[in-house]
Amino acid sequence: VQLQASGGGLVQAGGSLRLSCTASGRTLSYTKAWFRQAPGKEREFVASISSNGGTTDYADSVKGRFTISRDNAKNAVYLQMNNLKPEDTAIYYCAASNYALGSSASFYNSWGQGTKVTVSS
Repeated sequence: VQLQASGGGLVQAGGSLRLSCTASGRTLSYTKAWFRQAPGKEREFVASISSNGGTTDYADSVKGRFTISRDNAKNAVYLQMNNLKPEDTAIYYCAASNYALGSSASFYNSWGQGTKVTVSS
């Protein structure tokens, strides 16, 4: 499975962005997630979604501001980011797993290349 993330960019604090991640290959049964890595920091969990979209989970730092969703017909997962803050600045990675759902990066065995999000104050 190959993942391709897009939608990053430069936005002012308080603004919004929508990240997209499309997959090649069949991923209907895969759980999917978004992680991010800020400069000088470790990669951290942002959000995850079950294969049918019925279960979602968020990091406390993004709850109420970010929404993860998926469109299995398009083999895609999205991250709607609202009320962005400078501390959201990072490279955002989409990930997929064919065996687990959770917040640990070790659960995910397919990764996209990342898309950069920069939030100015």
